[in-house]
Amino acid sequence: MAAVETGAPRGHQKAAKKKPKRIGIKIDMTPMVDIAFLLLIFFMVTTVFRAPQTIEINIPPSKTKVEIAESNVLTLRMLEDGRMYWSIGKATPQLIEMAGIQKLLIEKNKLNERLVTLVKIDRKSPYSQMVDILDEMYLGNIQRFSVTVLEDKEKREVFGS
Repeated sequence: MAAVETGAPRGHQKAAKKKPKRIGIKIDMTPMVDIAFLLLIFFMVTTVFRAPQTIEINIPPSKTKVEIAESNVLTLRMLEDGRMYWSIGKATPQLIEMAGIQKLLIEKNKLNERLVTLVKIDRKSPYSQMVDILDEMYLGNIQRFSVTVLEDKEKREVFGS
């Protein structure tokens, strides 16, 4: 048997005050559930899903070798410090800003329809720089291009660094 100690001696217990009965409150949750489902349906119907923005790059098989005349190759060299140079064939590379690349590519492709753009990127260049140049080529509607790594040997030969 369980008992509760009240602190008063056994024979002299006072009558405990009765607590007033609590009024039971009942909330009907049905309207809130209805509203939640209506909001869910509203957001599902009005949401617009966008396709991911990607650039499709087709890579040829590794054993394929394509011969191209040097006069048909525009080379963009991207250094790790953000500088970019361009040249056609064996010409001396010229400095160019990112803002002028799209205009240059469009202009040179109009002059030579067989032009292939070769992008050489330093291994230490930020990834965003490569994405920016690919975006510029996409906006300039450049279909024929290749992306490769700018080797240290070429940097020393061309830029003397």
